Amino acid sequence: VYKGRRLADEKPVVIKLLKAEYPTFAELVQFRNQYALTLNLDFPGIVKPIAIENYRNGFALIMEDYGGISLKDYAEGKPLNIDEFFPIAISLATTLEGLYRNSIIHKDIKPSNILINPSTKEVKLIDFSIASLLPRETQEIENPNLLEGTLAYISPEQTGRMNRGIDYRT
Repeated sequence: VYKGRRLADEKPVVIKLLKAEYPTFAELVQFRNQYALTLNLDFPGIVKPIAIENYRNGFALIMEDYGGISLKDYAEGKPLNIDEFFPIAISLATTLEGLYRNSIIHKDIKPSNILINPSTKEVKLIDFSIASLLPRETQEIENPNLLEGTLAYISPEQTGRMNRGIDYRT
């Protein structure tokens, strides 16, 4: 992930690249998925994509940079006080409601994917690479070695070790 300025208008942007020099087809699909799912979402609380460009053997995702840092870095490993916690929680809940209304399941909500602007306290969600549209998601029990998401934050349904599919509650 890189920060930069767009040449056309000098606006700050974030550029996300694939790590692998020769990404797999699945990695390319996940990368494009981030762009496609968030492009037409019209509510605050998500980092808006600006463009997706071909770059080397993969893509470069260009997104708005509103000056946010991860909640993990913002909290610096210590608990937030109540005056900080509730506005962040309410903003995040509002964003999740917007995703629900658009039938999108993020599937990787964790402190590293929640951004907060330290000065404005604006909260946004990032990284929709493994997100899916609810009507299209029909997950069955799978090999637990092929989990999508971050194990410490994954819902039990995503592990494939429950006799339940992924739904809006995930």
